Amino acid sequence: MKNFLIILFLICFTTVVNAQRRWDYGIALGVSNYLGDIGGKEKTRRDFVADMKMAKTRWNVGGFGRFKVLPKVSIKLALDYIRIEGDDKLSTNPARNARNLNFRNDMFDLGFTGEYFFFEDNDLGNTYRYKNGFRAYFFGGVGAMYTNPKANYNGGWVKLRPLQTEGYKYKSVVMNIPVGIGCYFTFEKKHRIGFEANWRTTFTDYLDDIHDGWADPSTLSSEGLALSNRTPELTGLDPEFAKNFGYDPITNPTNKRGDKTHKDSYMTMSLSYSYVIKGKSSFYRGHYGHFFGKHKRGKVRKIRAKF
Repeated sequence: MKNFLIILFLICFTTVVNAQRRWDYGIALGVSNYLGDIGGKEKTRRDFVADMKMAKTRWNVGGFGRFKVLPKVSIKLALDYIRIEGDDKLSTNPARNARNLNFRNDMFDLGFTGEYFFFEDNDLGNTYRYKNGFRAYFFGGVGAMYTNPKANYNGGWVKLRPLQTEGYKYKSVVMNIPVGIGCYFTFEKKHRIGFEANWRTTFTDYLDDIHDGWADPSTLSSEGLALSNRTPELTGLDPEFAKNFGYDPITNPTNKRGDKTHKDSYMTMSLSYSYVIKGKSSFYRGHYGHFFGKHKRGKVRKIRAKF
């Protein structure tokens, strides 16, 4: 993982140093939601957005740098701070209600993506001045994130990873695959307002601290045991139904706490503002540099990157 982050940084740094022409940097702000084992609707876990709880939509904020490598291709490095949440109390599925788990996860996400422009208009309004434009694109890439799930317990948020509620200490830094669609308007050749929908498929099932089954109580701390099985906190639950929750090889041989056949994923939708950096035009230098620069090397005209 460390090698991956180093390589990702070097790619971005080399791109910026060697090609400071056609790139912009900016900030993004939006909303986030997740698909995993906690919460959901009336049925068992379903893929993509079918099982999302809109009541648990939270926020994301970040910054990015983007470089145009080809007329229809750009690459982008982005760092986002994202919060996702889930709560079984909001589900209409009786089994999820009785499981009674909840979580919050504040994540740092570093993503490297490539953008392909499938539609563009570089002269909005047909002014022939090429100052305002629009582009729409698909994107995909690779990312890494720091994950730290917590549970709301006794009026505070308790870190779940150290407690090993399923008897397993999972990694705090994991990979993901971001894919999505976006667009942006360019104004006066230098200001960009954009929108992006980003779906990240991850290589972990522990964004919510749930994967498989309950851990043997003898291996857990008192706090770990309390947060592993929270069904006993409920009152008025049918005792026979309650036997389906918690570690007990006799009364609950299936020991199913979560859905281990699917990984967790999450989605963000965000608005962005970015600023286009001035740079040297290699086209101008190659065709007109000697005429206007009087044969002096280094005398090149600075122009703003074309969009």
